[in-house]
Amino acid sequence: MALNYAEQWSPELLEILMQGTLTSPFVTSNVRWMDAKTFHFTQMSTSGYKNHNRKGGWNTGTYDQKDVPFTLEHDRDVEFMVDKADVDETNATASIQNISRVFEQTWVVPETDALFFSKVAQEAQKTEGYHGSTATSAYTKAKVFGMLKDILAKGKLRRYKANGSLIMYVCSEIMDALEQSTEFTRKIEITQIAEGGMGIETRVTDIDGVPIMEVIDDERFYDAFNWEPENGGFEPQKKVAAGSGVQAVTGAHKINVLVACGQTCKTVPKISSIYYFAPGAHTKGDGYLYQNRSFSDVFVFPNGRDGKIDSIYVDVDTAEVGA
Repeated sequence: MALNYAEQWSPELLEILMQGTLTSPFVTSNVRWMDAKTFHFTQMSTSGYKNHNRKGGWNTGTYDQKDVPFTLEHDRDVEFMVDKADVDETNATASIQNISRVFEQTWVVPETDALFFSKVAQEAQKTEGYHGSTATSAYTKAKVFGMLKDILAKGKLRRYKANGSLIMYVCSEIMDALEQSTEFTRKIEITQIAEGGMGIETRVTDIDGVPIMEVIDDERFYDAFNWEPENGGFEPQKKVAAGSGVQAVTGAHKINVLVACGQTCKTVPKISSIYYFAPGAHTKGDGYLYQNRSFSDVFVFPNGRDGKIDSIYVDVDTAEVGA
């Protein structure tokens, strides 16, 4: 096919309007690795006081200490090969720099949040008293403030609310309702949050000192994901009916509200490798090669009193994602 050199390529890419990483406060590098992909967390609990006997003797207490291993499983990679001719014929638009920028914005950033939201949601759904299922439409402007207040009063969340370590994430429909609520008197403003030199704009407010953040790009705000779709990336887990030799799969639910604690919820990165090879520096062809690998996972730690998880909460929509 002949090339039409009369066509002009703009050196600028179309602006990508994506919401930045919302869960960056939970990323930690303060981990002591015991082997290639496992770190250990020491969990200890003790018994309490008993009444003192003035006739002599001490009450014997007990303590329990155990080593809990946490193993990373979310191991991801991709590579892009850009032929030298493609770079020349597109006025360098198809460059490694542009491809890596688009990849980071459209896949890496949303996947970081999707992994965090889904893992925390799944942990909450296994914990009695720390999850709910509500039709999103039930969060009306007349009820939304009271419903969010009730969530912040669930279980032991008050303890974490008091020390300022909770963050609440809500979908756009709930933030819209809260903005119209006559019970809620605080300002809701579009706030720019500095992150890695970039500004993340989202609506932010607070209830009882807990920051409330809107998740605008709701494709990352589900409780389960398929990490192996045909074209790569991720997508909400679709419902699969049981059939001949096929196991039923529950479809993902859109998250209405997710509460996470900065003290106990952590995104733990192990490997973040990016390689760039110029033509001649690799054996895959005459062009530029970009490789990116990310090995990380999300963990919710128990409290230090009785070894239970009590610092998270999720409420999801009642509808499942269909096939």
